[in-house]
Amino acid sequence: MSVARVTEITSQSPRSFEDAIRQGIRRANETLRNISGGWVKEQQVEVADGKITGYRVNLLVTFILEDAPRGRAAAAKAPAPAKAAPAKPAPARKAAPKARARR
Repeated sequence: MSVARVTEITSQSPRSFEDAIRQGIRRANETLRNISGGWVKEQQVEVADGKITGYRVNLLVTFILEDAPRGRAAAAKAPAPAKAAPAKPAPARKAAPKARARR
């Protein structure tokens, strides 16, 4: 069974939306393994003096998580569980006074 994760990234290009998408996927591929797809969540343009100066996209990138190792080899590589701190000894109690014998 495969398990996937989705992460959101933002990418920008001065050329086009398509170039912003390509740059975003290329950059995500440098960090994430097993990318299986993506989709454009938002598109925005930057404007200066009435002209488009940049194209920005918010991408949702899907990648398949790798399976965790199993078996003895995995157990040998797994970090040892943290040891609990030793319990503090209970504070010493004063001995109860001895009862006096009645005469």
